[in-house]
Amino acid sequence: MAAASPKSAASKASKAAAPARPSADIRRVADLLKQVSDPTRLQVLMLLAEKERNVSELCADLGTQSQPAVSHHLALLRHGRLIEPRRSGKHNFYGLTDGGKELAKVVNSIMA
Repeated sequence: MAAASPKSAASKASKAAAPARPSADIRRVADLLKQVSDPTRLQVLMLLAEKERNVSELCADLGTQSQPAVSHHLALLRHGRLIEPRRSGKHNFYGLTDGGKELAKVVNSIMA
């Protein structure tokens, strides 16, 4: 019987050393990263890491983005469960969820 080649032995060892992650976890993380792959959405996330804001404040802070465009980005971030609205009078104020806060920390550490 022939001995296993060094390449196949290394491959088997690396598979044994790294526990397999459930594909659902990988997909969830990939979806979260897609949410902030757009520079505007990433900027919105980082602005909301500073404090809650409404759409008008975000439009002013972003400068060149229209209200419909900002609202669209907010809807995508809300769908990804990175932000959540809080109603106050006629306005919705947006803040980060726990997942959004964790992602903002990671982004801050990368930018540092």
